[in-house]
Amino acid sequence: MTELISIEDCRQHVDQEVRMHVWLTDKRSSGKIVFLQLRDGTAFFQGVVRKNAVSDEVFEIAKSLHQEASFYIKGTVHQDERSHFGYEIQISDLKLITNNEGYPIGNKEHGIEFLLDHRHLWLRSKRPFAIMRIRNTIFKATVDFFENEGFVKFDAPIFMHSAPEGTTELFHTEYFGGDAYLSQSGQLYGEVGAEAFGKIFTFGPTFRAEESKTRRHLTEFWMMEPEMAWMHQDESLDLQERFLSYVTGQVLKHCQYELEILGRDPKKLEPAAQGNYTRLSYDDAVKILQDDGRDFKWGDDFGAPDEAFISEKFDRPFFIVNYPTTIKPFYMKKNPDNPKEYLCADVLAPEGYGEIMGGSERESDYETLLKQIHEAGLNENDYSWYLDLRRYGSVPHSGFGMGFERVIAWICKLDHVREAIPFPRMINRLEP
Repeated sequence: MTELISIEDCRQHVDQEVRMHVWLTDKRSSGKIVFLQLRDGTAFFQGVVRKNAVSDEVFEIAKSLHQEASFYIKGTVHQDERSHFGYEIQISDLKLITNNEGYPIGNKEHGIEFLLDHRHLWLRSKRPFAIMRIRNTIFKATVDFFENEGFVKFDAPIFMHSAPEGTTELFHTEYFGGDAYLSQSGQLYGEVGAEAFGKIFTFGPTFRAEESKTRRHLTEFWMMEPEMAWMHQDESLDLQERFLSYVTGQVLKHCQYELEILGRDPKKLEPAAQGNYTRLSYDDAVKILQDDGRDFKWGDDFGAPDEAFISEKFDRPFFIVNYPTTIKPFYMKKNPDNPKEYLCADVLAPEGYGEIMGGSERESDYETLLKQIHEAGLNENDYSWYLDLRRYGSVPHSGFGMGFERVIAWICKLDHVREAIPFPRMINRLEP
């Protein structure tokens, strides 16, 4: 029986007869030849139906196919240097499954709002196909990296009763008669895991209850957050650089086809895979903005335009280290050389993409952390379990978080971070 294969397996079956199950993305005919653009979830390529090579019935079916028709094909695989995929199939038989008219996403330009409104169908198109395949590679690379580094995957809850970040950004719900909130971050629970297992990472959905009309923000997104006991901030920065270099290298190794579909120049990503990331102080970043004549003073937080301006000066990701305590969360450790700063860092991506990761050394002293909780205006009782980590067996420890979709947006060079998530269900209208 003829072997059933996927499109991506064609290189192993050149000049062999195979079977496939496919969908139609486009079609054109030229007299006695019908050219079918096909997909199967692994790749896109062309099938050719020649009138003199098939039955009259098969040829008529081929001519009648509508976009997103589904069918089985049988034929012989050939190399095709004209195709970016490199192969095509000469079809000898075709068995139709469905063939409905009216598919709403035609082979023409559509606005981003229309495409997001039809996300359940748009995912079948080449661009989101390539993005989701790269997303999967980044996910796998992340898990592989941390497992190879001796980390334990640790799942944090999605419902929380206290806030790691600002309380104004919490999605509130009632939880069996009490207050609960959708998770902003798994970090605080990750610290629990670090003191039990040494090194852990969480990876899951997080939420921000804020209008997400910008190109860089989502109300629902994924975060990857490692926490490391016995690790100081400088060691954490070394780990972050190794991690991001590894992830970028895996995309370059495994996703050349997808990058080509997106028109993403791989050479732009090569410096990131090489490492050697600059560690720029917050003070020096402020000076860069002030030297450009911007109205920015020490103690201000960077907005997206500020981050974009600074990141244009680098060809690879870089760190901004030691932010003022007034613009960062309560759980960070103060710089012993300057108590107005935390021992923290953000990683900014080049090409104007701005922040993609952020982390810090965590405050490990009970009394100091309790004071910082009070200074932040938070309820001590909500953090009693978190303070227990400092009461019993506290050690120096650090951690960081990666905005998964932001990394994907940078690597794929996306205009809208919404393209990086399979189903951005909570969609606000985009601003121009």
